Amino acid sequence: MSNFRTTVPQRFPPIVKNLIIINVLVWIAQLMYDKSDGSLTMFLTQKIALWPIGDSNFEPYQITTHMFAHSSYSQGGGIEFFHILVNMFMLYMFGRVLENVWGAKRFLIFYLACGVGAAAAHLGMQYFMGGGAPAVGASGAVMGVFVAFAYLFPNTEMMIIPIPIPIKAKWLAIAYIAFDMFGGFGKIAGDNIAHFAHLGVP
Repeated sequence: MSNFRTTVPQRFPPIVKNLIIINVLVWIAQLMYDKSDGSLTMFLTQKIALWPIGDSNFEPYQITTHMFAHSSYSQGGGIEFFHILVNMFMLYMFGRVLENVWGAKRFLIFYLACGVGAAAAHLGMQYFMGGGAPAVGASGAVMGVFVAFAYLFPNTEMMIIPIPIPIKAKWLAIAYIAFDMFGGFGKIAGDNIAHFAHLGVP
């Protein structure tokens, strides 16, 4: 007689939970150490952001640390909530599905590989196209998670505010990729998004 086991999907699986906790703790540390004496200084962010190769601030460890850091303060001195909020929301929404399907170990390896791939793509395009802005954020890793979700569940319908109609995951992933291709090569004035980092996924 065969024994069958069923696994109940976890609403908040451990790897996704711990990644969110780590990102939030690093962001709080950035808020504590970046701003001092009423003047805007990016002390911690400068250390863990991904700087271009050849820049005096570049360190090899930044290839990993940048994916756990986010924007802390705006140029006006206000706290930046949107960057980390969107990334962690997307990590929760799509990462928990992948972790339940793949398991914790495979999901973690994939997530980290996407983050490192994002760093490699960003550094490579900076080298060939120029530019010296540092990069922070889990966006590259999270983009990889979303693309994997769209690959596994292409016909899942999603509602994107303010668009009032459902969009299938596969079309949304293609739209995001096209947006990053255009943004990366277009070099739009005032655009501070690391578009090629979003495209550097395995």
